[in-house]
Amino acid sequence: MAADSEPSSVSLPVFGILIAVVSSFINGSTFVLQKKGILRSRDRGGSYLTDVVWWGGTLCMIVGQIGNFLAYNVAPAVIVTPLGALGVLFGAVLASWILKEHLNILGKLGCVLCCCGSVVLIIHAPKAETVTSRLELEERLSDPVFVLYALSVVLLLVILIVWVAPAHGTSNIMVYVAICSLLGSFTVPSSKGLGLAAQDAFGEGPSSSRALALFVCLLGTLAVSILIQFFFINKALECFNSNMFEAIYYVTFTSTVIVASALLFKEWTALTVTDSLAMLCGLTTMCVGVVLLRISQEALITWKKKTD
Repeated sequence: MAADSEPSSVSLPVFGILIAVVSSFINGSTFVLQKKGILRSRDRGGSYLTDVVWWGGTLCMIVGQIGNFLAYNVAPAVIVTPLGALGVLFGAVLASWILKEHLNILGKLGCVLCCCGSVVLIIHAPKAETVTSRLELEERLSDPVFVLYALSVVLLLVILIVWVAPAHGTSNIMVYVAICSLLGSFTVPSSKGLGLAAQDAFGEGPSSSRALALFVCLLGTLAVSILIQFFFINKALECFNSNMFEAIYYVTFTSTVIVASALLFKEWTALTVTDSLAMLCGLTTMCVGVVLLRISQEALITWKKKTD
């Protein structure tokens, strides 16, 4: 029996990596197809909600996220997560072909630096301590440090959505990126907590009203976060290049998720000096990449003004 189970244990990570790679390519096409649908509907003078290409991009987003969920269940997260950078690079290539969005040399370099820095940050990020029960999850969620962080994020989101986005959203790509990325602070922890809450709420044995309330709360948080992200992602695609938005969004989303997970699961207590320096280097690399993408965007806007 031991001999029979060994090939299975070896093949599972390979299968998970394969799913992650395919999902990354599917996710990379999401923003490109949605942007194409927005442009097609704009030319027709209608809503992108009636465009089949836009719905194709939305379907790719759903399939890609399902693929990511499956990959995380059959392969280590430290291997699966960095593969998301492949989607950014694939999206940039696809955008130059379908949307004719050509990055200059600074934009291409910025895109690569964003991906490389994100991979370094993910690899050296502290790993989560295993949370195996709903009670332990509730204890982590009620930790004063995480509660303060969550309230700060909510306050910042209200400021961005209510005041900053209407005034500067269409002119500054970082506004929509910040909104979508900060929502990741709630999306990922909610996804991780749903499974634990569901075990006590719907599993074998007597059901717990407290577990059911936690499940409904996490599900509602997840749904609201995804819907708001979805809305502002499309708002961003109406105004900015898809490949540029995807690269910056990948960087900031990854960073906010790591911070939220570190606070919720107290990962920062296991952070070593070596990992800290490596994360600092990865963060610096990402920042340089974002700056180069911003310079590339400004150069593109200036060039369009001169040609018009």
